[in-house]
Amino acid sequence: MFNIEKIIPVNPNVNFLKFKNLMLFVSSTLIIGTIILFIFKGLNLGIDFKGGILIEVKTKDTNISELRSLLKDDFNDLTIQEFGSSDNFIIRLQDQNNSNEILLINKVKSLINEKVIEFRRSEFVGPTISQELYINGLKAILFAIIAILIYIWFRFEWHFGFGAVLALIHDVIITLGVLSILEIDFNLASIAAMLTIAGYSINDTVVIFDRVRENLRKYKKLQLLELLNLSINNTLSRTVITTLTTLIALFSLFFLGGAVIKSFSFTMIIGVLIGTYSSIFIAIPTLLLFKFRPVDEEN
Repeated sequence: MFNIEKIIPVNPNVNFLKFKNLMLFVSSTLIIGTIILFIFKGLNLGIDFKGGILIEVKTKDTNISELRSLLKDDFNDLTIQEFGSSDNFIIRLQDQNNSNEILLINKVKSLINEKVIEFRRSEFVGPTISQELYINGLKAILFAIIAILIYIWFRFEWHFGFGAVLALIHDVIITLGVLSILEIDFNLASIAAMLTIAGYSINDTVVIFDRVRENLRKYKKLQLLELLNLSINNTLSRTVITTLTTLIALFSLFFLGGAVIKSFSFTMIIGVLIGTYSSIFIAIPTLLLFKFRPVDEEN
């Protein structure tokens, strides 16, 4: 039978905050790099946010170059990529100036029909709708961060809220940076993943914060740095078990769930890893910036 104690000792004593300056430097560098990446490259917006036509096809004895050669004379803004397997492709036609989508889809089908075994799906999103979806998606992420800040503020104290939201913003920015570098489609599923990551990350952080507050009552003469390290170690087994079980489910979705949810599951995998890291190396070290009072026994 699997025994978690083989991975994590009963009473671990790891000096996590010994590396706080290095980790803060690494995170700051990644955030700055991501911002620069956004300025020059941005996200690979999917059909939901960019508008246009998406067609998924299963082909026979062909490749991307052959498909592109059949379509490039009739469509200028054209993107083709493998989707799930080497004989399955996604064709995207962007900025069609509100042309009749049915006619455009039929035209694509007629041009590549001899290379296709099956037209699996086709979607159309107009430019007005796509822009509205994009703005509303960003608003959803922003409102979620604000709501979490308010919750932490009431649940703990304001400096805890600062650390939690700083870690949350860190998670969102770096996850978006990974999506940009790897050119993963950023779509409505990605927004759902980002909101889920926010909930996961803050839950992990709150568990450690709870132990910090408990230890503030229990060890009133312990130096803050030692107390924070103790709190992280106290919750380490819970953090590792939660992260591992979540990753098992997400990797199952990524490899077995099909190409349609790969964007969601991949975003979640990156977010869970970064969220676990930030709870320990971002949210907790920020508490060292504040000389907050110990919690009274009555509280």
